[in-house]
Amino acid sequence: MGRFFEKRKNTMFARWDRMSKAFTRIAREIAVAVKQGGPHPEHNPALRRALQNARTANMPKDKVEAAIRRASGQDQEGKSYEEVLYEGYAPHGVALLVVTLTDNPQRTVSNVRSVFRSHGGSLGSAGSVAYLFRHMGVFRLSPNGYDHDEVELDLIDHGLEEMGEGVGEKGEPVVIMRCAFENFARLQSRIEALKLPLISAEPEYIPATTIELPEEKANEVLELIDALEQDDDVQRVFSTLA
Repeated sequence: MGRFFEKRKNTMFARWDRMSKAFTRIAREIAVAVKQGGPHPEHNPALRRALQNARTANMPKDKVEAAIRRASGQDQEGKSYEEVLYEGYAPHGVALLVVTLTDNPQRTVSNVRSVFRSHGGSLGSAGSVAYLFRHMGVFRLSPNGYDHDEVELDLIDHGLEEMGEGVGEKGEPVVIMRCAFENFARLQSRIEALKLPLISAEPEYIPATTIELPEEKANEVLELIDALEQDDDVQRVFSTLA
């Protein structure tokens, strides 16, 4: 089992966890999952993932239930969200993928473009940087309570491609598992069947190669990422920054 280094990413995750918009992000994930697969978690892997992430973020139960009701049409406040992916470059040649869930793409693209410009970046066209990333399912688990080697061998038959050690939002050790996005639900179901201590399960864009920058230049990139994440429509930002 290898080791994954995600120091800067974990710094971003820690900041995200402190942001008041965290619950809004998860509520939109729940809404999209319900719209696509229905309000019953036992029949909807995407909704189970969103609910797991809500528990990890300590999202109150009433907010989770309200998000499900809105998405299933049980109240009149529901909105229809679509995922839109924006691509561009931060300063110093770092590629960015910006994942949004929006009910108004015109508003979102205007806001995203403005943030890129004001931080020395540039918004690109579709396909301009997506080829630099691989869409994968990423699972984070507690490292305790199971034999890692046995689990790895078992999960390979269910789509596991990479398994390694990493650190969580608070610097705690975690096990990180990755699979091709098309195998996300299959691997998730097996992890659940084995009752492994799952912390989070999310689709991510993993860069094929990364760029090392000195701290001053890296901070310019991180400031752009932070500004993008402040937008209510932005769910996640992925980069080629090491």
